[in-house]
Amino acid sequence: MPGLLLGDVFPDFEAETTIGKIKFHNFLGDSWGILFSHPRDFTPVCTTELACAAKVSDEFKKRGVKMIALSIDSVQDHLAWSKDVMAHGDQSGPLPFPIIADDKRVLSVQLGMLDPDERDKDGMPLTARCVFVIGPDKKLKLSILYPATTGRNFNEMLRAIDSLQLTAQKKVATPVDWKVGEKVMVIPSLSDAEAAALFPNGVETKELPSGKRYLRFTQP
Repeated sequence: MPGLLLGDVFPDFEAETTIGKIKFHNFLGDSWGILFSHPRDFTPVCTTELACAAKVSDEFKKRGVKMIALSIDSVQDHLAWSKDVMAHGDQSGPLPFPIIADDKRVLSVQLGMLDPDERDKDGMPLTARCVFVIGPDKKLKLSILYPATTGRNFNEMLRAIDSLQLTAQKKVATPVDWKVGEKVMVIPSLSDAEAAALFPNGVETKELPSGKRYLRFTQP
């Protein structure tokens, strides 16, 4: 994202939300966080996304991740639209996470969220579908940017968070399509001796035509 790179401390902004005014770092506390923006309330793709997010909110909670959404609409619009979101997902009760009201586009500009190709009736750019994952140290761990016309996959967000949380604790990396419980890869900076000491479940090295021993797998 322009001006915000992996490893940067995420801005400690203040904002009006559907649960009142927040200061972002206080809202997160010691938790992980995920902030996801959407172009506009009362629009079709956004409604399907937030309905899905509501359905899987318990999965984020299990991982110690606080969820918060954002768009350029008002708190009043967010509250009214939330009822449509929950109805679309065949769910009852309030939306299980707050939505930031960025009706002046201050945060959207600051965080590089605006989509130049998608505009409202007044010609103003809408927010793209951004995803930011923030660690307990308040640093940006992951960012994804989708255009307004492409809905996101919340199961992939959960999978990525599982990887981020594991690799924050252990000297491993997760391979393509990895899921919890599957083998992980030993990071290249570890020697074979260091890997053997760190991973009591053993390290399996795949033989390759190059003769290089870089594909090393283990159970975390």
